[in-house]
Amino acid sequence: MTTKYGRLFKKEQEEDHFWPSFTDLLTIILLCFILIFIAMMIIKSLQIEEMKKTIDQLMGVRSELVNELQAEFSDSSMGIEVDKETGAIIFDTEILFPYNKSELKPDSFQFLDEFVPKYLDILLQSGYEKYVAEIIIEGHTDRDGGYLYNMELSQDRAYSVAEYILSDDFPYQNIQEHLKDKLTVNGKSYTDFRTDDEGDYSAKASRRVEFKFRLKDEEILEKTREILKE
Repeated sequence: MTTKYGRLFKKEQEEDHFWPSFTDLLTIILLCFILIFIAMMIIKSLQIEEMKKTIDQLMGVRSELVNELQAEFSDSSMGIEVDKETGAIIFDTEILFPYNKSELKPDSFQFLDEFVPKYLDILLQSGYEKYVAEIIIEGHTDRDGGYLYNMELSQDRAYSVAEYILSDDFPYQNIQEHLKDKLTVNGKSYTDFRTDDEGDYSAKASRRVEFKFRLKDEEILEKTREILKE
């Protein structure tokens, strides 16, 4: 017959056997969490490293694009200026528009027929298309008139250029499909005015249309921020 003390001794043995097992279980769970955490940190580190490599690659693409655009247009007789830092193509609006108007001049169509295919051949037909997120046509004005008036004028001018390029009258319609997913039209009013060689405000230089491109580095940087937040 089991005595009272025998039962108590047996119960203590069972409790002694139970607690070490429970402690081992907690240790195993903690180790699992640590391993999962380490694995997640390694994965995120690899993701960020891969994005850094992609950004470095994009910086190389930007430099190559700017160089190609300069080689194509810097010595051009078309009156085009290439920004050495951004690759933006800048030309006086007098090439395209009468003063204070947003309707294209009759001879501006020939200018666009010559310029646009050369420009897009570099951006979209030279292996760069997968890196280009956006192609922007941007209108700028001088300070004559109010801000909102010039905002509308600059927007209408940029839109007129885009409208012709995407119209049935444009002779290179095979380009249009490439543009539809990337083309953006902006009006900047007189906020981004230009100066002359002496650093003084120039109304003539401020009246212009720019063709610009944006690479996919912004999307990659945003994705990196999201990973870091997580």
